[in-house]
Amino acid sequence: MMKPMRKNDQLDLDGHLLSLFLTVLHEGSITAAGVRLGLTQSAVSQNIQKLRDITRDPLFVRAGRGIIPTDHARALADPAQALLDAMHGFAHGSRFDPDTAEIDITIAANDFQRDLLLPALFQQLSANIRHVSLRAIPSNLPNAEMLRTNRCDLVISPLPPEGTDILQKLILQDHYACYYDPAARDAPVTAKDYLTARHITVVYTDNERLNFDKRLEASGLHRQIAVSVPNFSGVPAFLKGTTMLATMPHLLSRSLMKDFATVPIPLQERTQAGYDNLPMYLVWHRRSQHDQAHLYVRRMIEEIAHRFVGSA
Repeated sequence: MMKPMRKNDQLDLDGHLLSLFLTVLHEGSITAAGVRLGLTQSAVSQNIQKLRDITRDPLFVRAGRGIIPTDHARALADPAQALLDAMHGFAHGSRFDPDTAEIDITIAANDFQRDLLLPALFQQLSANIRHVSLRAIPSNLPNAEMLRTNRCDLVISPLPPEGTDILQKLILQDHYACYYDPAARDAPVTAKDYLTARHITVVYTDNERLNFDKRLEASGLHRQIAVSVPNFSGVPAFLKGTTMLATMPHLLSRSLMKDFATVPIPLQERTQAGYDNLPMYLVWHRRSQHDQAHLYVRRMIEEIAHRFVGSA
């Protein structure tokens, strides 16, 4: 006599299923969740069906060309995250030993912060940790949900997200500077020289502008923006051989912008108004505050950032 097939129940839940559920919930798409998790659409669908059996709820239903979560799925989001956090604490509660540790970390940072800090971080981690996997994702204008939903483990940004469960630390203080091609023009000397020139600036893909541009506009000063690019790395190709100006972080003069000349922004009010201030914060969720591996990575990022301060 054949035994009845056992149905999925709560004992079949694991961290992979919970993480997949939260990813589909956040992305609003089976396909997008698969891309983010490195799974096929079929694998995501099969696991969602397993969760449906366990929860006895559809969880996600069709809406036009996409899917939307059911009320029950929304209600499960916080408990699912709490379970994942508890699993994380269970796995990382023991003493941290770099010789045997395996670190798999996702850091959200835009191109300036990414290129400035993360290559050195990966090299240093690789030299000290048994196994390291580092994923860098764009932060754009970061929000607290990125950390709450485990989209990333750390954020590096001049505009840290806020929340009672979000922690931050200032790790670096840079300033904006005015870049130009000395083969094509002289340095701007006066505010008029600066404001009447054509400019290149960065507008991120979510339409978020640099804080410098926001501060300038709020003070009633306007520049002629001739070119907008989605990241700092797009600036040199447009600036080379032109009379345009680009206002960018001063630390880029050591790398991306090393072929250009730089001068302080020629605005008399810049110090009082703080136009050129560019802080950099390290941001994480409170649940990771005492995680030894997480703390190890945070301290290493701080050490790397302090090297730039010391050599400024």
